[in-house]
This record gives sequence, structure tokens and C-alpha cells, in this order.
Amino acid sequence: MQDKMMDAFSTQTRQMFEPMRKMNSLMLNNMEKMTQYQLEAMKRYSQMGTERIRSATEINDAESLRDFSTKQAEMMNELSQQMQEDARVMGEMSLQFKSEMEKLFSEAGQKMGEQATSATKSEQPAKATSQSSRKS
Repeated sequence: MQDKMMDAFSTQTRQMFEPMRKMNSLMLNNMEKMTQYQLEAMKRYSQMGTERIRSATEINDAESLRDFSTKQAEMMNELSQQMQEDARVMGEMSLQFKSEMEKLFSEAGQKMGEQATSATKSEQPAKATSQSSRKS
């Protein structure tokens, strides 16, 4: 009897914490992906900046200054495109995370509804039995 109660308690506890475990895992995975992407983006941006600083140190006459200015404009255009791409990718990651969270909450809601329904059905015969024993 006691083993059955402990098993039932253990099962109920696992069922209760399972949605939270899934949510924590999903959030951790998302945070890891976004952090990794941001670190890669930061590395790209810092490399671009370092390259431009190196190029600036090589300016020694008017012609090299003109070339540097031209390259600077090209780099700014490239930087702008890269930032737009990074924003798009981050947006896609956020939308994917949102849809996974919605799916998780939907599944948890369904499971809770099913458990509530089954608990209600199992209580009804018990009430009928207890009421019939009172009448006797």
C-alpha cells in the first residue's frame, strides 16, 4: 500500500514538473543559440573595425587617403547589410522560440485538462458510493 502511494506520488510529481523542465530546457537552448550567434556577430564586427584601423595606419599620402575613404564607404555599406542580416536572423530565432513556447504551453494545457477530466470522472463514482453508504 505504501509503495503504491509512493509510486503514485512520484509519478504525480514527475508529471507536475515535466512542463517546467521542458520550458527551462527550451529557454536554455534558446539562450545558448542566441548568445553564440551574438558572439559570432561581435567577432565579425570587431574584425571589420580592426581591418579599418590597420588600413588607416597605412595612409601616407593623398592617394592612399582617397583609397581609404572609398574603402570606408564600402565597409559601411557592408556593415549595414551585415547588421540587417543579423537582425533578420535574430528575429527568426525569436519567432522560432515563441512558436516552440506556444506549443509547449498548449501541450501542457491539454495534459492538465485531460488530468482534470479524468480526476473528475474518478471522483463521481466515489461520491455516489459515499452517499449510498450514508443512506443505509
